[in-house]
Amino acid sequence: MYIGQTAQACCLCDDPDTTARIDIPLRSILLIKDSGSVAWRDIVGAVSVHFCAGDWKLVGELVTEINTNPIGQYNVARASFSIREYFEALLAETRDEPNQTVVESRLITYAILLADSEVINSFRVCI
Repeated sequence: MYIGQTAQACCLCDDPDTTARIDIPLRSILLIKDSGSVAWRDIVGAVSVHFCAGDWKLVGELVTEINTNPIGQYNVARASFSIREYFEALLAETRDEPNQTVVESRLITYAILLADSEVINSFRVCI
């Protein structure tokens, strides 16, 4: 059965009513709590984390005012991503291990541009 990327509850408090989503570089999933069993090289596409309104405000304050990265507190079970094996099962073919450098470079470049702009407090979706 194919289980592609789905909308998830807030990655901090499990609130199903989310208002914001960010896409993070694939390798960043290793920093998320309880991510030891996730094979990041088998992820296809971006990793998305979702936030409720209250936690989105908190994350914004932590990042912009305190200069702290709260990624270690996110719940990997609430991250949204697709695994290569799901695509292989859907298509009934085996694919080569994906090259993640292009996706990671795009997400990192976008994050740098966003951090340098005034938009960081109002953005809702990255890429």
